[in-house]
Amino acid sequence: MAAVLSGFAVVWLIIAVGYVLGRIGVLGPEARVVLSRVAFFVASPCLLFITISGSPIREVLGPQFAVAALSAFTMLGLFLLLGRFLLLRGRSAADLVMGGMSASLVNSANLGFPIAAYVLGDISLAAPVVMFQLALYTPIYVGLLDQLSARKGTTQRVRPRARTEVLRRLAQTLVNPMIVGSALGLLFSWRSWELPEQLHESVELLAGASIPLMLLAFGLSLVGARPLNKASGRRRDVLIAAVIKLLIHPLLAYVIAAFLFRLDGVMLLAAVVLASLPTAQNVLVAAVRYSTGETIARDTVLVTTILGIPSMAVVAVLLA
Repeated sequence: MAAVLSGFAVVWLIIAVGYVLGRIGVLGPEARVVLSRVAFFVASPCLLFITISGSPIREVLGPQFAVAALSAFTMLGLFLLLGRFLLLRGRSAADLVMGGMSASLVNSANLGFPIAAYVLGDISLAAPVVMFQLALYTPIYVGLLDQLSARKGTTQRVRPRARTEVLRRLAQTLVNPMIVGSALGLLFSWRSWELPEQLHESVELLAGASIPLMLLAFGLSLVGARPLNKASGRRRDVLIAAVIKLLIHPLLAYVIAAFLFRLDGVMLLAAVVLASLPTAQNVLVAAVRYSTGETIARDTVLVTTILGIPSMAVVAVLLA
């Protein structure tokens, strides 16, 4: 238990440094964007490559991948069910999908890697979740939102253009730096290849910058956060998505991991803690891109981000 709490303390301290830097403005107004982009386009792909290439392929695409997939898709379906039949009448289909994504898509990179490194003691435990979200979940929700946005205010004659857009978005997904890093890591793991020593050391150094950059950017993003504004009219949506994300998602992950896959020890802890991660900021990116559900996405990201680490700490202490 002491090791778990110590790991969370390390994460929180770096986040706090980012928050302070944001409050005093020493890095400028674009600091969060710059740090996030360096992490996304350079450091995190290197980290994924180093992590996955050094792990047996059966571990990356094994039970943890399945637990992440089953629990996430179930949470998506649960929110859609509540939205359609119980609590959220009057929302568009795209709004409901955005709420479902907010309830099921975890911050597997920005927080998943640091939590795996400092709390679970093995950074490779986050790789299956990252792989699931990038290689499977992202193409699904991108294609779905493309179709929903194409239907809104369009006629039958322009539908072929929508299909072309779907193909274009899927092609962009395939060249996502995270997916490229993961795919190369899987290839090297499968073939038991290794980079030349000097190149490996360079990639490893860049990978080492990923976690500090992500945590600092995360702290910067908390500056000025004011979720659950009553005037938005989406408070109920956000609260439902947050409850599903922080409570029901990890509970279902526990059931699937413990009873379906018979995981125990650190593997069970990893499955539940990673399911407890807050909503991914990619949800907000998608909301802005498709001009739908922005309030739901933004507020759920903020609420689960603020409450997520305390929630994960409780889960880790209970299962440690």
